[in-house]
Amino acid sequence: MWGSWCYAGSFYHGRDRGDCLYYVIQVAPGMEDRTEALIRGRVNRKVYDHCFHPIRHIRKKFQGQWRDFHEKLLPGYIFISSDFVRELYLELGQVPMLTKLLGKDEELFVALHEEETQWLEDLISLEELGDGCFEVGLSQVYAEENRVTVLSGPLKNVEGRIRKINLHRRIAEVEVEFMNRKTVLFLGIEMVGKKEAESRI
Repeated sequence: MWGSWCYAGSFYHGRDRGDCLYYVIQVAPGMEDRTEALIRGRVNRKVYDHCFHPIRHIRKKFQGQWRDFHEKLLPGYIFISSDFVRELYLELGQVPMLTKLLGKDEELFVALHEEETQWLEDLISLEELGDGCFEVGLSQVYAEENRVTVLSGPLKNVEGRIRKINLHRRIAEVEVEFMNRKTVLFLGIEMVGKKEAESRI
């Protein structure tokens, strides 16, 4: 087994901020689905709202054709939200793959900073896609000469965090604060034509 740890902060979806705690559980990459299945099977559903690992919608070009892919946004991390901190903590002890849940000093969990929780709220769709899945969808952009305009999509909410937009690869690089360090997320974009862009601007 490997060591896993849990991080907590505020999670809000249609409620006042602070009503629900937001946790990040670290697992071995590739074991996200298995761990979530164990949590759903062994943890009382009344002590948590959602358990998921966010995915990203991107497009890659193969043999001249753009194809859609849905990949893990942060491999090795699972997110879980709950109003019942202590109950959830005790329930997670029944999951054998979670060998260690770290806190700070005497605290049960360490709260995420506001900045660390805000970007996730800005990026993911709060509408479940099924099986507890939350996705960062494609953002629509328009490129003219040396200027790129974000028209819609998740990037619209985090424009100040965009480091670079690679039009050739259809990827936007977004820098966020995650686990007390700078992390670059690679998000998918969709280019639109001039007429469509003019109708949205």
